[in-house]
Amino acid sequence: MDLITPSPPSTLDKRDWIAGLEKGLSIIEVFDDQHPRLTASQAGARCGLTRTAARRYLLTLAHLGYVGTDGKLFWLTPRILRLGHAYLESARFPRLVHPFLQRIAGGTQEIAYLGVLDGDEAVYIARSGSQRHMNTGYILGSRIPAQLSTAGMAILAAWGEAACDAWLTGRTLQAFTPYTLATPQALHEALQHFRRQGWAMLEQQLELNTRGIAVPLLDRHNGVHGAISITMPINQESQVDALARVLPVLLEAARGLRALL
Repeated sequence: MDLITPSPPSTLDKRDWIAGLEKGLSIIEVFDDQHPRLTASQAGARCGLTRTAARRYLLTLAHLGYVGTDGKLFWLTPRILRLGHAYLESARFPRLVHPFLQRIAGGTQEIAYLGVLDGDEAVYIARSGSQRHMNTGYILGSRIPAQLSTAGMAILAAWGEAACDAWLTGRTLQAFTPYTLATPQALHEALQHFRRQGWAMLEQQLELNTRGIAVPLLDRHNGVHGAISITMPINQESQVDALARVLPVLLEAARGLRALL
């Protein structure tokens, strides 16, 4: 399969660069599950700002309702979800793919996902599934280390070998289970295999008893836009049976989307 690598980001003229916006967004991004509440000094240290500058940005965000504070500590408020929700409501790509996810879910009785790559992580920007399953699986916006996500690996494999090697260079890998592909060599070999066959399958990378199957979404020029995937419990189902049940449905959806991307 002749695949192309992603295009590099375009450069921005210095006259159009707003440094304050960059710093404000960097302050938002310092909060995570390990750092839910921070002082201005801690937030500044995590994004390269002085305490005074960080405090001004945080107080501005607090005034706008995106950050809460008790005078010392700062934390994100639910209003921050407006930023992500605006993407989900306005972006063409998730809305285009969603009917295909519905068909995949109907044909497999599994939850189907649309994932894209954002730096080190695969991000799920659309999902579908039966009502009885809606409390399981990944929620919209879930971020998974790309090498642990079948969607992430399918996208990386579709980039091509040179881009994959560049992505892997200097990357710190962590094992989450005894089966995690946690060395550059193991990941390189897996990506080569996925590239040759045109789809990816991973088992027990992030959690035990889980299996994922993913197919990259390519346009008519072989540009890589994301991947559609299914994550399911392994239980007693063999790889052969799982692939026979799920892979043809995913491949059919990817073929149908190719002309629309």
